[in-house]
Amino acid sequence: CIRDSMGGHMVGRLASIIAKQLLSGQRIVIVRCERVNISGSLFRNKLKMKEWYRKCFSTNPRRGGPWHYKAPSRLVWRKVRGMLPHKSPRGEAALARLKCFDGVPHPFDQRKRVVVPDALKAVRLKNYRKYCVLGDLCKEYGWKAADLIEKLEERRKEKSQAFHERKVNRLNIRRKAQQLPELKALREKLAAYGY
Repeated sequence: CIRDSMGGHMVGRLASIIAKQLLSGQRIVIVRCERVNISGSLFRNKLKMKEWYRKCFSTNPRRGGPWHYKAPSRLVWRKVRGMLPHKSPRGEAALARLKCFDGVPHPFDQRKRVVVPDALKAVRLKNYRKYCVLGDLCKEYGWKAADLIEKLEERRKEKSQAFHERKVNRLNIRRKAQQLPELKALREKLAAYGY
C-alpha cells in the first residue's frame, strides 16, 4: 500500500496511523515525504530543530549519536520508528515493512497512491493555526536534494499527464468504435449463436 504525502498530511498523525498498520502486518511505502506538514510556524520549528541538532554524545562528541538526519524521508521514518517498539523483534519486523521516499521514485510512480484522510491538515488543524512544510525545514538545515527532487517531480508530472491524455484518447476511440453500425450487426449475429 503506497501512502501519498502530497495532500498535506500532519506528520504525527500520519506516523501514528502508519505505525498501527505496520504492527498489523501491512507493508507501507510513503512517497513525497517533503510535502508532509508540521504544526507550528517555520521559525518555531527551526528553533526546535536547532536544539535537536546540538544534542550529541556527551563524553565523546566525535563518536556520533543521536544521528541527525537531514532528508525529510529519514525524518518521517524516524517519527514512525518512535511510535513502534523497534527494539523488540516484532517492532523491528514492522519497521522493516516501511519504506520512505522523497519524491516518487520509479516503481511507485506507476502505482495507485492513497491518502490518509484522518491525518490531513484540512481535517486535523484549525485553519488559523500556523504550520510549515517538512521539505522547507530540511532545506534550511542542510538537505541538498530539494531542487533535484523538485525538478524530477515536474518531469514525472509531465510524463503522467501525457500518459493520462493517451489513455483518455484510447478510451474515446474505443467508445466511438463500439457505436459503429457494422459492429452492431456483428454483435447481433454473435448473439444469435449464443455469444
